[in-house]
Amino acid sequence: MNQERVFKVLLGPHVSEKATLLADKKSQFVFKVATDATKLEIKKAVESLFSVKVEHVTTQNVLGKSKRTARGLGKRNDWKKAVISLQPGQDIDFASSAE
Repeated sequence: MNQERVFKVLLGPHVSEKATLLADKKSQFVFKVATDATKLEIKKAVESLFSVKVEHVTTQNVLGKSKRTARGLGKRNDWKKAVISLQPGQDIDFASSAE
C-alpha cells in the first residue's frame, strides 16, 4: 500500500466515552476511516503509522442523522468507524506519534 493511500484511509481517532473505555480496558482503539476502506487496508495503515501489531479489525457503517433546520430537513454525512484490537503488550500513544 502506498503512503498516500495510508493517509487517506485513516481520517482520525474517534473520541467518545465508549471509545475511551475500550482503549483503557481492552486495548482497542476507534478510528474514523474512509467509507471505501477495507479491513486489510485499515490494518496495514494502523500498523505502518503507529508501529504496532493489529490482532483484528471490526468496521461499522454509521448512518448520518436527519436534522431539522430553518430551511427544512437536512442530513448529516454517513461515515465509517473502525475498532482496532491490538495484540497483547501493544499500545498506541497519540501524543508521541504526532511528532
